[in-house]
Amino acid sequence: MRRRDFINVLGGAVVAWPLGALAQQAQEMRRVGSLLALFENDPEAKAWVRAFEEELQSLGWERGRNIQLEHRCAGNDPARLRTEAAELVAMRPDVLFTAGTPALVALSQETRSLPIVFAQVADPVKLGLVKSLAHPGGNITGFVTIEFGFGAKWLELLKDTAPGRSRVAVISDPNNPSQAAYFPDIEAAAPVFGVDLTRADVRNAADIERAITEFAQRPNGALVVVPTGVTILHRDLIITLAARHRLPAIYPYRLFAVSGGFISYGVDLPGSYRQAASYVGRILKGAKAGDLPVQLSSKFELVVNLKTAKALGLSIPEPFLQRADEVLE
Repeated sequence: MRRRDFINVLGGAVVAWPLGALAQQAQEMRRVGSLLALFENDPEAKAWVRAFEEELQSLGWERGRNIQLEHRCAGNDPARLRTEAAELVAMRPDVLFTAGTPALVALSQETRSLPIVFAQVADPVKLGLVKSLAHPGGNITGFVTIEFGFGAKWLELLKDTAPGRSRVAVISDPNNPSQAAYFPDIEAAAPVFGVDLTRADVRNAADIERAITEFAQRPNGALVVVPTGVTILHRDLIITLAARHRLPAIYPYRLFAVSGGFISYGVDLPGSYRQAASYVGRILKGAKAGDLPVQLSSKFELVVNLKTAKALGLSIPEPFLQRADEVLE
């Protein structure tokens, strides 16, 4: 599916950058371009983008009346991300919105002047994209998806629900620069929780199947699945393999647990996209990106799938269930 088809699926035809007879109308509108490290056919990705657009509309920015939107989805393909980033910047929109660290990096390499608002990014300070969270400076701001110690929290939740597991594989994508923000915390916490870590780098479905199958050859294993485009795209495969090999797994987003994953803990992604839209709206009204603090997404969700727990032979402690935001039965 090409990007124009994806835009149409999101809720009606998006007005492209105007040409010829539309030039006069363009002077009355603001333009927002977005580069997303998402996949066009993923219904969850479409829901996140709809949340972004709905929030803009609630702020008074109505597509076709006073705003034009140009969405580009490039998955986790570095070459395509660079190409799409260059095309968007050449259009000179009023604001750029981006989701996913690879997409943010691609845009940051194309412009130091156009304002950029991001969502679904781990640690922009460590990546050198902003000076600090409180005072980002430059042209970039947005909403991060983790806080320090997140990796340790995933291990803690695994041990709370599967205490007998002493080996943990961390499923991550080496092509995504945000992955470096997760592993050090997990590695530091591993001795505290008495687990041996394996880092399983995956770039595609074949890598995922090989890594999980090989890891499962020894007993007492569990998985930490790190948020990245590859794991989101292939979530059904990961969940199927985890079930086949009886591996308890913790996932970064609710959508994994809803699809049959054991437990998930992470940000509410639609909410994060709405927050990003609020910053886009503020910039369209004159705010400077560098003056808006980078913020942690405001809502986190702990979701437990009891059906999957039962299939794994695990009994979830009642206090843990009481802490959960959602229990799927």
